Amino acid sequence: MEGWAFNPDDLRLMKALGISESQVREQVALLQKSSVYLRLQRPCTLGDGIERIPLQETEVLILLQEKAARESRFIKFVPASGAATRMFQELLSFSLNRSSFVLDKMQPDLSGNDPEVRVLIRFLSGLQRFAFFRELNEAMARDGLNIAEVIRQKQWPEILDYLLTERGLNYLNRPKGLHQFHVYPEHNRTAIEEHLIEAMQTICDRTGQCHLHVTISPEHEATFRDFFDTIRPTYESRYRCRLKVTFSFQTHSTDTLAVDPENRPFRDDSGNLLFRPGGHGALLQNLNDLKGDLIYIKNIDNVLPDRLKKITIDWKKVLGGYLVKIQQMVHGYLRKMIEGGTDPAFFSEARAFCRDRLWIIEPSDFNHWAPGEQKSWLVNSLNRPIRVCGMVRNEGEPGGGPFWVEGKDGILSRQIVEGVQVDPASAEQKTIWASSTHFNPVDLVCSVRDYKGRPFDLNQYVDRNTFFIARKSHNGQDFKALELPGLWNGSMAKWISLFVEVPIQTFSPVKTINDLLRPEHQNEA
Repeated sequence: MEGWAFNPDDLRLMKALGISESQVREQVALLQKSSVYLRLQRPCTLGDGIERIPLQETEVLILLQEKAARESRFIKFVPASGAATRMFQELLSFSLNRSSFVLDKMQPDLSGNDPEVRVLIRFLSGLQRFAFFRELNEAMARDGLNIAEVIRQKQWPEILDYLLTERGLNYLNRPKGLHQFHVYPEHNRTAIEEHLIEAMQTICDRTGQCHLHVTISPEHEATFRDFFDTIRPTYESRYRCRLKVTFSFQTHSTDTLAVDPENRPFRDDSGNLLFRPGGHGALLQNLNDLKGDLIYIKNIDNVLPDRLKKITIDWKKVLGGYLVKIQQMVHGYLRKMIEGGTDPAFFSEARAFCRDRLWIIEPSDFNHWAPGEQKSWLVNSLNRPIRVCGMVRNEGEPGGGPFWVEGKDGILSRQIVEGVQVDPASAEQKTIWASSTHFNPVDLVCSVRDYKGRPFDLNQYVDRNTFFIARKSHNGQDFKALELPGLWNGSMAKWISLFVEVPIQTFSPVKTINDLLRPEHQNEA
């Protein structure tokens, strides 16, 4: 870290962002390392880290969830700050390189080896089946273009321009949550509308209020607020539920400094430091600031149309009810251990609960500890935030999954692991990664208060070593960027984690534009 220093302009920029110089130097120190890979021991499987809730128990769990919902205990938290760049990535090359856009020459390649061509052909062939087609038609008509004639004349670059750029819908730069996903007779719905409806059917309290918290980018705040003001009366009337919608931004104090390939602070053409958003792990602070009780978290793109919602609603309630049940048990053990004496029988019962219900592994020499040390360990192990994570069968979708991970102390814990956290140079680790049976669709429900009802400081339960190092470029210059431990990965690494198998029908992500052409997103029975 020698050989460079921050100048007064650098320090003013840090102050404006709310980041101290010491924090920045700590970030640079991390960037001088390579990414820290986890040590996978084995995948979590049914009966070995993943639970299957018997059908006969689901009704009781649903009643528990509904009681907690009536008591205003639930909030739904939806990260929706990202733009949809990844969703349209495969179409971008055709939009930018118009000279190579000759559809008749591409058509024979449909069954060939060019994946980008296959994506484009499928997109164009299904154009009229997308929920945004009506909106696209209107945008083009305002400029005197007849979309049917444009299609007939195969003027496909015009279609992409009006979909992706400011000429039309500007979907490339609009937040994914405001993209139209599903077709309905009355009006087509965006992703965030489907989340609203799911929340109103899951967490309305006895006064009819439903709290949805959405993380957004500051530049989209006015758009989101105007949108909610427009749709609110319709949905409140239809579902007899009052919407409480709150927003927050990813704070700049969680931004991280970019460095050049020699690990020196990266500077742009004007000589200014380059700070970048710290990844979705930065949203832990937004979650912490809510000071909630029970919080559902779900990805913005994992939604279903009404005809398929029931199974999703039912299983969200099952997961929520299971969390309420576990929370009651955890808090009961803590209250008795902390506030009163414990006889040997109760102590053995608490140990069995940690081991058999929570899958918390004791240190190998635990039996040799003094009773007071054992009690302190049990209290510390239980007095943590809790999360119940839905897991679906792995059918090849990209993303993280549940694994038993060996810590530096040799103790195993269950973690949600992403591919970038696995050492690519280790054949053994890659084999374990490939043997995963389940996938995390990012459908969580969290308990974030202690046994006295006080909010946890969630920053105390992060594994700081589970950061990512991304390699990027800026105006042709390469740099490295630090991404904070992922929200449901390292940021929750020290929580009590419970993995529950849920039906694959509850999982329907939209990662690319053509995912909206899948049968589950086409609103047809």
